Amino acid sequence: MDALKHSDNAGDGTPESIWQAWGGFDALPELRPDTLVPLHGKAVFVAPHPDDEVLGMGGLMVQLARLQRKLALVAVTDGDASHPDSSAWTPERLREQRPVETREALQRLRAFNVEVSRLHIADGKVRQSEHALRDEIARHLSPDDVVITTWRFDGHPDHEATGRAAAAACVDTGSTLVEVPIWAWHRSSPADTRVPWGRARRLTLDSSTYARKRHAVQAFSTQLEGDASTGRNAVLSAEMLAHWLRPFEVFLV
Repeated sequence: MDALKHSDNAGDGTPESIWQAWGGFDALPELRPDTLVPLHGKAVFVAPHPDDEVLGMGGLMVQLARLQRKLALVAVTDGDASHPDSSAWTPERLREQRPVETREALQRLRAFNVEVSRLHIADGKVRQSEHALRDEIARHLSPDDVVITTWRFDGHPDHEATGRAAAAACVDTGSTLVEVPIWAWHRSSPADTRVPWGRARRLTLDSSTYARKRHAVQAFSTQLEGDASTGRNAVLSAEMLAHWLRPFEVFLV
């Protein structure tokens, strides 16, 4: 399968209005968190950057925490390349601040029991560390575990490398892989045949879960505010956030 187009231009993607007009989301089978992760298993969320675990998977994390499932988060990078050439948000400052945002977001999700492992792989260079990442993910897994991570064809190099490493680790350990489109909503369209709709499942977010997720997203202030030192707008625009703040999430099982 070909990956989606990689682009740094946030303005050239598919607007959420196109997705909402499609109507295909209503036909997706419903995902049940209680059967996705068995009682004796563990949900291992593998996030390429701080915020991916909330943008694409936050609702699922809330519901699994409510079910008292064991939860773990493998944070691949510290997101230190999100503000290139910035004097306000240098890589050093981002490496300190973005993990703090993740901790606050997890508190807002009330996912208090998440075991967090930070790997400190260089942001933007996950592909170069893909084999080591595979081994590191596998180290956290047992056959009854379920890995939830970014889709291998998501349209972002770090997301794709993380997805490939997680898929390989699941093969190594016998764990179950669940993939999450994140950038794909911006970089694909309803007519894109590369999206494996036959594997897609919809997780409806009840009002409490939805409110917690929205509140958790607001914890990532480094990504939601413009950078006065460079004149750049927020990394996550309102148009892009609309993809991730639907009252449901989509997973590829």
